[in-house]
Amino acid sequence: MSGLPKCPKCDSVFTYEDGDNYVCPECGYEWPKDAPAEGGEQQRVYKDAFGNVLADGDSVTVLKDLKVKGSSSVVKVGTKVKNIRLVDGDHDIDCKIDGIGAMQLKTEFVKKA
Repeated sequence: MSGLPKCPKCDSVFTYEDGDNYVCPECGYEWPKDAPAEGGEQQRVYKDAFGNVLADGDSVTVLKDLKVKGSSSVVKVGTKVKNIRLVDGDHDIDCKIDGIGAMQLKTEFVKKA
């Protein structure tokens, strides 16, 4: 085509300009011309309490006692959590803790192991 970007949703090459936007006629998606090229969305960077970058599958250590809502259990300081999964939301980490089960943690209460 004439150098227009591909559609970020369906990868169609038949995009066209409409004012300050690009439009895809195949899926109907519209995006601004000043949007970042290829790769579209910015990836969120998750950091532990000390500024170390976290990734899916990392192991972390809990920095303070954390009460478990709806239970009398407590996640103790120094508990090592393996194979974390990073998610969007009010809690950043999904994990399983031995003896407690599935949990969600905030990155501000952990350090990379």
